Amino acid sequence: MDILKVKTKRGLELKGVVFNSKPSENVLIMLTGICSNVFQNELLYETGKLMDKNGINCIIAHAHDSFSCFAYTDFSTGKQKITGTFNDDFDMVYEDVEAYVKYAKDTGYKNIILAGHSLGSNKIINYLGNTKDDFVNYFIVSSPVDTMHWFDIMPNINKCLDMARLWVKDGREEDILPFLFGGFSPMTAKAALGFYNADNLKNCPVISKKGETKSLYNIKPSGAFVIGSKDSVTGESPKRFMEQLNMWTKNPERNRVIEIQDASHIFYGKHKEYAEVVLDCVQNHFMTGV
Repeated sequence: MDILKVKTKRGLELKGVVFNSKPSENVLIMLTGICSNVFQNELLYETGKLMDKNGINCIIAHAHDSFSCFAYTDFSTGKQKITGTFNDDFDMVYEDVEAYVKYAKDTGYKNIILAGHSLGSNKIINYLGNTKDDFVNYFIVSSPVDTMHWFDIMPNINKCLDMARLWVKDGREEDILPFLFGGFSPMTAKAALGFYNADNLKNCPVISKKGETKSLYNIKPSGAFVIGSKDSVTGESPKRFMEQLNMWTKNPERNRVIEIQDASHIFYGKHKEYAEVVLDCVQNHFMTGV
């Protein structure tokens, strides 16, 4: 596993990692979820390791500042945690994903698989539904989020938003809020408001009915939708949630919908099983072309 640095058009350097013990023509680019990086999310590490073991290079594509690990005290619990992203620029989602894809293309990879987990899936849907390029051969959407539904069910949202608005008004937009956004993620005041207002990530509106489905319809390559049967973010039936997303694509019959039994949103305790499912999707694509 090596450190990878990728520059965006605006000049920001994104830091990820690449599993590439042997040269390969094939690469899986995995966009991380919010508050997630390869050093504290075993799902990302297990996926990268298994891809590499099977001759497929893997780029763990961190977002803005998610490479950083730092200790954070949640004042609502009094406990200290180690976490990742706290300062993402949600207006730049397309450009960030594009930077990793173009890096892979310029590096010489012949087959590019674009994957995402949680909010990382919303990010790749935004990219795939709006790009004019045909660099990506296959996609894997895992545990995407109906963001407006998420804001309704997660704790601390209103408390954080109220404080974020006040802090931005007072010129403290870069300060980290004293409460975890949604009960799990530290964020700057500016990032919290940016996340809430990010219309470009409202592309899975199965439950809330608030958002757009055009991006899903515009996706050109075939792919897979992967979900845990106990994903608490996707309503009463996670599989039906994913089947609806697939039905909004132009050619749903070309895609796979896969449910991993007894797996949660973050696939806790099921990281190796998740990695094996991703590997199967990629290898099946190589064999069948879909």
